[in-house]
Amino acid sequence: MDKRVTYHEQTDMENTLKLREVLKTLPEFSKDFFRAISTTTSTSTRIKYAYDIRIFFQFLLEENPVFMNSSADTLTPDVLDQITALDLEEYIEYLKAYQPPESDEYITNGEKGIKRKLSALRTFYAYYYKHELIQTNPTLLIDMPKLHQKEIIRLEADEVAKLLDFVESCGSTMTPHQRKYYEKTKYRDLAIITLLLGTGVRVSECVGLDLEDVDFRNNGIRVVRKGGNEMIVYFGPEVEKALKDYMEIRSGITPVAGHEHALFYSSQKKRINVKTVENLVKKYASRVTTAKKITPHKLRSTYGTALYEETGDIYLVADVLGHKDVNTTKKHYAAMNESRRRKAATAVQLREAEK
Repeated sequence: MDKRVTYHEQTDMENTLKLREVLKTLPEFSKDFFRAISTTTSTSTRIKYAYDIRIFFQFLLEENPVFMNSSADTLTPDVLDQITALDLEEYIEYLKAYQPPESDEYITNGEKGIKRKLSALRTFYAYYYKHELIQTNPTLLIDMPKLHQKEIIRLEADEVAKLLDFVESCGSTMTPHQRKYYEKTKYRDLAIITLLLGTGVRVSECVGLDLEDVDFRNNGIRVVRKGGNEMIVYFGPEVEKALKDYMEIRSGITPVAGHEHALFYSSQKKRINVKTVENLVKKYASRVTTAKKITPHKLRSTYGTALYEETGDIYLVADVLGHKDVNTTKKHYAAMNESRRRKAATAVQLREAEK
C-alpha cells in the first residue's frame, strides 16, 4: 500500500496550489504579507484571505477613479496610503452586491460576509503599517458591522429519534431505483449522521477521518481540529454500533487508488466530500422537519446544546467541540430551550403566598 497521505495533508497541498494561482492576480507586494502569515495561519485561512483581498483590489480597479486605468501588477504598497475611510465605506457598499470578472451573476454579502472581508483587509493593512511600509491605516477608522444574534437552529430530542429512525427504515417509501441506491448507502449515511449527532464533530473533521483514526478499544476517534491540533473525541454505544455496521460493509468495497485509508467512501469509491455529506443530511432531515433548514453544523449545534443541558458544564462543551474560546460556546450553545423559559416565569416569587 502506498504511503498514507491524510485528508488534511492533501487539503493543505491543494490550498497551497490554489493560493499560488490567486497570488498571480494580486499586486506583487501582497506576496510579502502571505509569506509573513504562513507560520501562524492555516492554508485554508490564507486562501480565504487571498480571495477577500482580491475583491478589495477588484473594487479599486473597477470603481475608484484614481485607479481605474491601473492594473493589479502595477500597484505598490503606497496605494494603501491613498485610500481613505470614505473609500472603505464605499467598499462596504460595493460588497453588498458586486459582479466578479467574467461573470453574469451578482454576489451578495450580509453582515457576516462583510465583516469577514473587512477583517481580512484590516489584517492586511496592519502588516504593512507595522513594517512601516505605509503611514496610515484607514481600516481602523471604520466601524465593523454589528452581527445580529440569531437563534440557534437545532433538532429537539424527538426529532433526533425520528431522523435516525427515518434513515434506518425509509426504503419502503422509495421507488425501486431510489431504493437500490439507498440500500447501497444506508449504513454509511446512518453512520455519518449518528457520528455527527453523537460527537458534535465538524463536517470537515468527519470527512477527514481515516480508518486508522477509529479506536474501538477506547471508543474514540482522532480528529484534526481547526489550526491543526489533534484531539481524541469519545463516542457512546449508538455511535459504536453504527460505525461497526458500516465498517463491515466498507470492508467489501475496493476503493480508487489513493483513497484506501478513507473511513467514509462516496458512491465513486473515493473519500466522501463535504458537499456530499451536506446533501445527504439535507435529504433525510427535510423529510423529518420542513420548518428547519438542517445542515451538518445544525447537528453539531444539536449535540452541543444537548450536552450542555445534560451536564451544565460549559467548559466541557467547549473542550469537546474544540472551541479555543469558551465565550464562543456560551454564545452558541448555552441557548435555553422553551421549557426552561417557561419555568423562569414562576421561578421568582415576589410575595409569599397567603396561607
